[in-house]
Amino acid sequence: MDVLRTPDHRFADLPGFDFAPHYIDVRSRGGEPVRMHYVDEGPPDRPAVLLLHGQPTWSYLYRTTIGVLVDAGHRVVAPDHIGFGRSDKPTQRTDYTFGRHVDWVHSLVTGLDLREVTLVAQDWGGPIGLSVLARDPDRFSGVVASNTILHTCDPALEGALTWPHHGVGDDAVLLTETLLDYVSYYQRSPTITASMFLDAVAGPLEPGVLAAYDAPFPDPSYQAGLRQLTALIPLTRNDPGAAIGRATMAALERWHRPFLTAYSDGDPATAGWEKVFQQRVPGARDQAHVTIAGAGHFVQEQRGAELGRIVADFAGAGR
Repeated sequence: MDVLRTPDHRFADLPGFDFAPHYIDVRSRGGEPVRMHYVDEGPPDRPAVLLLHGQPTWSYLYRTTIGVLVDAGHRVVAPDHIGFGRSDKPTQRTDYTFGRHVDWVHSLVTGLDLREVTLVAQDWGGPIGLSVLARDPDRFSGVVASNTILHTCDPALEGALTWPHHGVGDDAVLLTETLLDYVSYYQRSPTITASMFLDAVAGPLEPGVLAAYDAPFPDPSYQAGLRQLTALIPLTRNDPGAAIGRATMAALERWHRPFLTAYSDGDPATAGWEKVFQQRVPGARDQAHVTIAGAGHFVQEQRGAELGRIVADFAGAGR
């Protein structure tokens, strides 16, 4: 596996992000070790709040959330998925699979021996992080799901989602055209920048913030993971990622520990999933679920401190 590491100078003096870097070698099944970066702030003897980002972001997305949680007395661990942020970047798109992303994050959790973890998951942080939980549930004490989904292509999702994404009958699927446009763009566009999507959805953002989101990718050779994660969205029931999603949902349907949804009011891409989780996860049924007003998909960018307060209260409620 050929691997690139973004030069450290790309991460110098990023606005609002003065956290010391930490690194751990993580493994996937049958794969070579790669280096994962993570932020680790707050009391090291406290149970961790694990903040998982999605695509096309990195731990920088949680910069205002981290401070609120640390001020509330929590330990915060915020990794960069392999291919993103300060983590290693395998150069071949086929180096990245849904299963490997799950393996890599699970390797982080076990390598740091994290226990009593409160998982906070947005975008791809949900499918990946919830699948880690399904594999190793005893390490987790609670979940805050924020603007995330779980790829299953389940026909039972018909009518539940603002962006349809489900099977129809025995051999068809219904997908919103916007999702297909998004997937196609990431595969076909000759140039992509992470900041363009952040600015379009959560902007207008300051130039320094936009540069921070682009910092991990000095040139296209660093972008294999950035492009491939979108291609890993399961679009049919036959996709191996959909099988992972269904197994994870089955595990969540046995999850009785606290599960909170904190979705924004302006994200059609994930709208409806909060109700799915509330109805299907036993641990979600008695929670005071939250709607975060005035934010889109990247809720951490627009309402990061508010999300931090929600998570801090949830993680401190007797856990």
